[in-house]
Amino acid sequence: MNTRPRAPAAPAPNPTGMIVEAITAAIVEHRLAPGAKLTEQTLAGIYGVSRTIVRQALFQLARDQLVTLEPARGAFIAAPSVEEARQVFAVRRHMEQYLVEVFCDKATETDFRALRDHIEREQEMVVRTDVRGRTRLLGDFHVSMARLVGLDVLAQLLSELISRCALITLMYQSSRAAQHSSQEHVAILEALEARDAPRARSLMEQHLVATEDSLLYHPRTAGADLREALGHGAR
Repeated sequence: MNTRPRAPAAPAPNPTGMIVEAITAAIVEHRLAPGAKLTEQTLAGIYGVSRTIVRQALFQLARDQLVTLEPARGAFIAAPSVEEARQVFAVRRHMEQYLVEVFCDKATETDFRALRDHIEREQEMVVRTDVRGRTRLLGDFHVSMARLVGLDVLAQLLSELISRCALITLMYQSSRAAQHSSQEHVAILEALEARDAPRARSLMEQHLVATEDSLLYHPRTAGADLREALGHGAR
């Protein structure tokens, strides 16, 4: 009997990842505001999962600094301050001047090619309007520069700084501003490839200032019903 091999079964959806993606999308699309409460029981009912699964998703979101977990109170959408973001960018401007100098001096053709590939992925995410993906890659461009030339301590510090204001960027950076940011990465890389450190420093400074200025600081209240915000209104 002639039998054909069965196609591999499609992987079962990951319920933890599904909840993480849904809450992230609700933040990005302004359906959940900073400070909104995430009730474990309500989320478990919405997605038909155990509270253990919900808790795993909330821990992952907390690790990404999108959610804060408060003892005896529960989980809330994080509410980073504008002042925190401003301080982050001020520190980054000083650190990345040094990064540009070292990169111009030490980078190889392989390093330049790696950044080119990174920018291509950024631009793909911008075109696809993958807000979470583009936010991560736009920040990782700077961390990648440090790692490529062996500045591991600086890479770690930059990663921590970027994550501290990631929620503000995730929520408030428009697609147009994200596209401009990626285009600025192209200009920075061209100056680095030319080993033009003064121009690269100037472009990096302008880029960080423009990125900070592109964030729209409009506080919003957290009044949305959780089921409605996650697209699961009463039926």
